[in-house]
Amino acid sequence: MRLLIPKQHGAWAMLIVPFWLGVMASTFYFGHLFLFIGWLFLYLASYAALMLAKGRQANLYKKWTTIYLSLAGLFIFIPVWQQPKLIGFGLLLLPFFAVSAYYSAKNCDRALTNDISAIFIFSSSGAASYFYGANQLDKIGLFLFFICFLFFLGSALYVKTMIREKGNRTYRNVSWGYHGVIVCAWLLFGEWLVCLAFLPSLFRAYAFYGRKLSILQVGIYEIANSALFFTIVTLALSTVL
Repeated sequence: MRLLIPKQHGAWAMLIVPFWLGVMASTFYFGHLFLFIGWLFLYLASYAALMLAKGRQANLYKKWTTIYLSLAGLFIFIPVWQQPKLIGFGLLLLPFFAVSAYYSAKNCDRALTNDISAIFIFSSSGAASYFYGANQLDKIGLFLFFICFLFFLGSALYVKTMIREKGNRTYRNVSWGYHGVIVCAWLLFGEWLVCLAFLPSLFRAYAFYGRKLSILQVGIYEIANSALFFTIVTLALSTVL
């Protein structure tokens, strides 16, 4: 049986980075592994469900939605039993999943609004994993959500300028302006390590624009950029925790 696996490079980075930043900022428990595996299967289930919303190959996508949801429930059960308030995170994300389902049904998956909705969902995993480890959602957990959201929003804007909106000057200017403002803002707030975490994004937004990179190359560079972001933010966290 061939597994149904998404081929979206950026989504895998968004799946991993926020969650494990939340772990790094709190206390690691063995249950985090169950929570992450459950989160992985929830992502796979949502992908299958969104493909189902398109109305194609219904039997195939129903099967995989059921399989992945069952596995997600199996792994998430223990962390949720230990920390029932995690259910609140899931309920909070339902409206955003509904947005994604709407755009998927309209075959407009690449709409910026849909990207923003997905980024909110993925960034929330950092707050959830932090809450599980810290037994509270304080300013550190919210800060992690915020910087992950800003980082991946910048990534979405940049990728559009390299693929679907290549040559679109409006998107180019928005992307360049966004990355520049973010870096300057962190400098003004005195968060130089966080500023450093966003610098590679600023560099690639300017330096790579107009280059003939394949979708695979763009994806690989974004994974590398996400790894840099994770490393620098982890270092920043070590200075305040």
